[in-house]
Amino acid sequence: MSKQILIVDDSASIRQMLSFTLKAAGYLVDEAVDGRDGLGKAQSKAYNLVFTDQNMPNMDGLSLIRSLRGLPGYRATPILMLTTESSDAMKQQGKSAGATGWLVKPFDPPKLLEVTRKVLP
Repeated sequence: MSKQILIVDDSASIRQMLSFTLKAAGYLVDEAVDGRDGLGKAQSKAYNLVFTDQNMPNMDGLSLIRSLRGLPGYRATPILMLTTESSDAMKQQGKSAGATGWLVKPFDPPKLLEVTRKVLP
């Protein structure tokens, strides 16, 4: 069975590049335009992995992670931050919120797939 991945990012071009990379590797992908949209989709469908940006309107990435971690179905689901934020302080906030890992934009497709394979069972 193919793995379901949710991409949450307010940038259409980033969502498109991520989606293309992941679909080409055989994953099933849904997209959300911000944290609120992503949370709604995650509440109506089970995902095996969530990628989220940090800086988005309506709900940022850290708030989304905290909200997802509060849902029974997402306590152990890998959640990867994919953002331009790279400070150690921000990474620590991500870890505290429950992020599984941190990737900095722009992303390298082979590296993205390597990390994806590592976190998906």
